[in-house]
Amino acid sequence: MRKFLFLSARILVSCALLYFAFRGIDFAELRARLTSNSAIWFAGWMTLAVLTIVVQVFLGALRWHEISARCQAPLTVPQAFRYNMIGTFFNQTLPSTIGGDAVRLWLVGSTGAGWRLATYSVLVDRAIGLIALAVVVVCSLPWSYGMIGDDKGRLALVLVDLAAMSAGAGFLLIHYLPLPWLKRWWPTRHIYACSEVANRVIFDTRTGPKIALLSISIHVLTVVSAWCAAQSISAPAHFSQLFVLVPPVALITMLPISIAGWGLREATMMIAFGYAGLNQTDGTIVSLLAGAASFIVGIVGGGVWILHGAKGAKMPNALPQID
Repeated sequence: MRKFLFLSARILVSCALLYFAFRGIDFAELRARLTSNSAIWFAGWMTLAVLTIVVQVFLGALRWHEISARCQAPLTVPQAFRYNMIGTFFNQTLPSTIGGDAVRLWLVGSTGAGWRLATYSVLVDRAIGLIALAVVVVCSLPWSYGMIGDDKGRLALVLVDLAAMSAGAGFLLIHYLPLPWLKRWWPTRHIYACSEVANRVIFDTRTGPKIALLSISIHVLTVVSAWCAAQSISAPAHFSQLFVLVPPVALITMLPISIAGWGLREATMMIAFGYAGLNQTDGTIVSLLAGAASFIVGIVGGGVWILHGAKGAKMPNALPQID
């Protein structure tokens, strides 16, 4: 019953935010813009957006491959890519990205690595991705302030990034706290262990630069995908503008309050475009098209899941508890 209520709440939030985003769309302007381009133009740019996301998933697999080895739950690159593709499918069908991460955890655990180490590999991968995204937003702040003239928009951007950076820094610092009970108490000892692994991965001279490059590239490709979506409707938004606007939106979309980020992403993108002096309708449509590209990749991931399941894999009724 509780799961049903949470799911219903997220569906309602998604619908409410989508209504808020669609309410500001000038459909006449949108129709005129779409009819000014050929179907081949639209399909070509959207195909590039989809391919960009596939490359993004592959780079994520390369990063996860490195992290899983440090967690003593090693994955080959093909395994990591396959599991990431399956995760994209469940990201589209379950609330937020939690569904995809839970399925990735189960897939790794079912390889014989053990549920504890499988959990560590997925959580550390997710944490490093969040930290990298926060760093990208921080590095773009000087340009953000130049583009966003609204004081409320600037304040919101700083608060969102401050929250993300604080969470990331706090997670990494847990490993250095001289508190023995952190290693003994059940809820904290696993967080402590994940923090230890994350520090080893990030600050190792061999893996650190590789992980940093992969993480930054993954987030840059999110911008590229949104830019392709903007090009498909000839939206007058430059790549440099999207590079400033898209990462904070991606950061906010990570909040697990809607289904696959739908509604939250569109409403936030609409507001971000408005703060930057761009057409808010363009912001909503670009977000919808970028979401559609992710959905298409998720469908491909569903096909990978079907083929994977045909080899004997079955979904458990519930994920096992780690020790």
